[in-house]
Amino acid sequence: MAKELKDLTKRATDYSRWYNELVVKADLAESADVRGCMVIKPYGYAIWERMQQNLDARFKKTGVQNAYFPMLIPKSFLSKEADHVEGFAKECAVVTHYRLKADHENGGVVVDPEAKLEEELIIRPTSETTIWNTYRKWIHSWRDLPLCCNQWCNVMRWEMRTRLFLRTAEFLWQEGHTAHATREEAEERARQMLDVYADFAREVMAMPVIRGVKSETERFAGALDTYTIEAMMQDGKALQSGTSHFLGQNFGKAFNVQFINKENEPEFAWATSWGVSTRLMGALIMTHSDDNGLVLPPHLAPIQVVIIPISKGDKDGGALDERLQALTAELEAKGIRVKYDNADNKRPGFKFADYELKGVPVRLVMGARDLENGTVELMRRDTLEKTTLPLEGIADHVEALLEEIQTALYTKAENRLKERIYTCNDYEEFKSKVKDGGFFLCPWDGTPETEARIKEETQATIRCVPFGYSQEDLGCDMVSGKPATCRVIMARSY
Repeated sequence: MAKELKDLTKRATDYSRWYNELVVKADLAESADVRGCMVIKPYGYAIWERMQQNLDARFKKTGVQNAYFPMLIPKSFLSKEADHVEGFAKECAVVTHYRLKADHENGGVVVDPEAKLEEELIIRPTSETTIWNTYRKWIHSWRDLPLCCNQWCNVMRWEMRTRLFLRTAEFLWQEGHTAHATREEAEERARQMLDVYADFAREVMAMPVIRGVKSETERFAGALDTYTIEAMMQDGKALQSGTSHFLGQNFGKAFNVQFINKENEPEFAWATSWGVSTRLMGALIMTHSDDNGLVLPPHLAPIQVVIIPISKGDKDGGALDERLQALTAELEAKGIRVKYDNADNKRPGFKFADYELKGVPVRLVMGARDLENGTVELMRRDTLEKTTLPLEGIADHVEALLEEIQTALYTKAENRLKERIYTCNDYEEFKSKVKDGGFFLCPWDGTPETEARIKEETQATIRCVPFGYSQEDLGCDMVSGKPATCRVIMARSY
């Protein structure tokens, strides 16, 4: 078993510090010179690209098309939907001028006071307003519906407390926006996209999630319902990993998006929006990684297999290289993403530690003796188990092993989730246990007052009213003592 990296804080010592160090040391991202922003490094972006590509294909299978809308939104647009503007007002970055000029007295440049915009522009925190202003021009008849667009872009929300991937002022995401002729069709689309996210989390990220609907307090600004997938990180905290919103006719009415229905009568369009962001990178890290660094599910890993030769000179180097080049080609022919690292500027031991840190699922090592014996050393990153195997048939073995690792990672995470979902009806017990993490299934009276008290006293929030859990025999709210209206998942969160 590989030794734990001495310069990486252990999770048990300081989970938050472990996460921050790992993001940087694994070459995923670093803080930018602009406060609250980040630089996503090539290796981190390669993982995000794989997420992007897989999700994009899933969206398109449901009839969604990609488009692009402006980054700058006129301030007046945000004023048209009251709940929406109230929800985002404190996070908006505002553009007030369109020109700089030279500062001849002090050097450098200053804002030209003569270049003040007639109307301030908002850097998009989300794009409902600008997209629905555009949809007004596109939608006239029921024959124009449904209209299903998605865009991959950056957004800006002026966060004061930031953490790489989890919460930054600028982040990357996708936002889908759909318009429909009926309420039923819009609600079905909102639920459908939640299922797309949940399936992606399970099948690609190997991350189990709980599906549910947000409380009124926690729902998206301007939505009638917000559906969510909630994931549990290794420290027991919740991470909202994707949301889908049923917006009713709020934006249709705000932007006068009317169409002539099948009865030849005017009607406002029904709307949804849905999105995931680079926050998924944080979820990926905190679901699977360990004290040795990243652990990546094979379906997401940019490099699924790394091959490292151990050569002692030209005597065996040529034959070793020839055999490993052939192995590389054999694996690539199966669609496996392989890196053959025969660079001579780093020692094998450094390479071993580096690829462990970066979470490459399978490592193959071959030296002169292996070549002579027709064997290869294999290490799987999830368990750090090493085995020596015959070279013959190794490609088939690796192909099967990658799927085995993918399944094993999901099973491990799923078991951890199941073990840390607690039924709780006693508030004192809840206050005592919630600080140690976990999801708590609790009866709630449905009032924002009770919800606010729990948040103030415990720093826990209602994550969702979960699907798939009984809502019968609810009993009483553990805080107020009033009859409960539903059973909810409560947890501390990121």
